[in-house]
Order: sequence, then C-alpha cells, then structure tokens
Amino acid sequence: MELELRHLRIICSIADSGSLTRAAAALRLTQPGLSAQLTRIERVLGGELFSRAPSGVVPTAFGEVVLSRARAVLPTVDELLGVSALAARSGRSPHRFRLGSVNAPLLGGLIAAIRSHHPEAEISSRGQGSPVPLVEDVAGGRLEAAVVGDSPGYELALPPGVAVEPVATEPLFVALPADHPLAALEEVGLADLEEEDWAAPPPDNDRIREYWSRTLLVLGHRLRVVHEAEGRLLLDVVRNGHAVSFCQATYEEVPGIAVRPVAGNPLWYRHLLAWHEEGPLVALGPSLVRDVTEAYRAACARSPVYRGWLERRAGAAPLTGHHL
Repeated sequence: MELELRHLRIICSIADSGSLTRAAAALRLTQPGLSAQLTRIERVLGGELFSRAPSGVVPTAFGEVVLSRARAVLPTVDELLGVSALAARSGRSPHRFRLGSVNAPLLGGLIAAIRSHHPEAEISSRGQGSPVPLVEDVAGGRLEAAVVGDSPGYELALPPGVAVEPVATEPLFVALPADHPLAALEEVGLADLEEEDWAAPPPDNDRIREYWSRTLLVLGHRLRVVHEAEGRLLLDVVRNGHAVSFCQATYEEVPGIAVRPVAGNPLWYRHLLAWHEEGPLVALGPSLVRDVTEAYRAACARSPVYRGWLERRAGAAPLTGHHL
C-alpha cells in the first residue's frame, strides 16, 4: 500500500475526534474497517500514530510529528485541487477525458461509447481496487467518469456533485480451483464451503469484505479468510488450490479456475457509472449508460456459466438497470 491523501485525512479525523468510533461515523466507515486502515497506515509510515485506551485515542510522539506535517499539507492540497477542478471544468478542452474503473468488465465499453461521440478525443484510464477514491476523484474534477460498484445495504456514499446511474446488478459466484470436487457441481451451497479457506480483499472503506462476512454470518455460516489479496494475486492463490473466493458472475473462467453459482444467490453486486453533475459528460449520461449496458450484456455472453444461470433463471435476460 502507498500513502495517499485520503490516509492523511483519516489520521487527522481520528486525532480531531479523539475516538475511532466517532471518526468512523464522520468518515462513514465502520469502526473495525477504520481500525484496519489505521493499522495499514501505521505499517506504511513505520510507527504507531495513536495510543489506544478505553477513553479513546491520543497521538503518540511520532503521531504528533506526522499530524503536524499532514495539517500543513492538506489545506494547500485542497486549495490546489479546488482551483484546478474549477479551471478544468471551465476551460479544459472537451476532447480530453480521464476515466477510472474498479475491477469490472465495463471500462472498454465506456471508452468506446465516449469515442463514438468524440472520435478525436484523448482518453486515458486507470484502475483502482476500491470505488471510494474514484468517486472522490470525479467529485474533485480529476476524473470525468468512472465505473464503480457497491453491494446491497452498503451503498456507495457519494460526494457532492457526483451523479451515478446503475448499469446492472449481478449475483456473486464462487471461484474454485479447477480440480476442486465442488467444481463438478452446477451450483455450490454455502454449507459446502463451510470448511474452506478463503481469499478475500483486505478490509477497506468500500466495505465489500464486511458485506461478505455479515451476509454469511446472518445465514449461519462463516468466512474464514486466511489469504488477503486482490486481483491477480487473489486468483493465483485460488488457482493453486490454497483457497476459494467470491467473484463477479461476469468473471470469465481462466485455466485452473472454475466459477460456479452459489445456491440461493445470497450475495449481489451492483455496477454503476459515475460522472460529475457539471462535467463535460453530463449531457451524454443517458447515452453512455445505454452503451455501457450493452458492453455488460456482451460480458454476460462471454461467460458460459453466467449465461447458463441467466437462462435457468430469467430467460437469458441480464439484470440491468435498477433490478435486484
């Protein structure tokens, strides 16, 4: 993990609140999620920032040094971002578009959709594991649009000025090693996975890990995470037989990994398209959503497992838009 501006804001919020619980509420995070983030920040910085006590938290000597630097840096950065965002929205050429995306099969469709309206546009993109920094960058004028997502009951908190439109809602499937006995089943029950080791993303402010764990707990099951990983590293752990993991239904099977539906469809994921309400893409919003939805349908067609699930459930009709 690399230190980001949002990490400095977290440190300052904890210090100002004097309590992880109050800081978590102010930041719209859970207390365990904030505590996990603080631990990772301290690991990156190389020392303990706060002393924990029943009455709250107080900065350590090292924490005071870090806080003094953070409080000196953040106002200047905020001023710079505000000025640059205003200049960008008022004076930037409409033929330059910066896009962001979480791990989802929609970015290619978004790029194609924008290029259909602006064939000569300069388009750049970057990926991000969590949707939170992406919507913050859209709000700050550092991105024109982003593919993001959230989970039922854990909807994405939107900064002022950011508009989102649902593209599709899909169930989460389970990714298994290809030679796992459960890979022979058409669908896998949660009870079948009870004794499995799991790979999952680290707890973060998108709260996906919390959604997985809480949903399983309510259903009387547990999520024993022994490997914290994302992206290619997570898939490598699964492929080599060390764990199982949840994945999007549109995930395309690769050699060594089998993807199977989960009986009862207990977990869902919603794909969203975000843009700024005053940005250069606002007029194209409805058109972009239609085009990105078509890209999603194409992703469904590329996944035989998901295509089969759709045919059994709803006549091959992907759950696009607001449906759940």
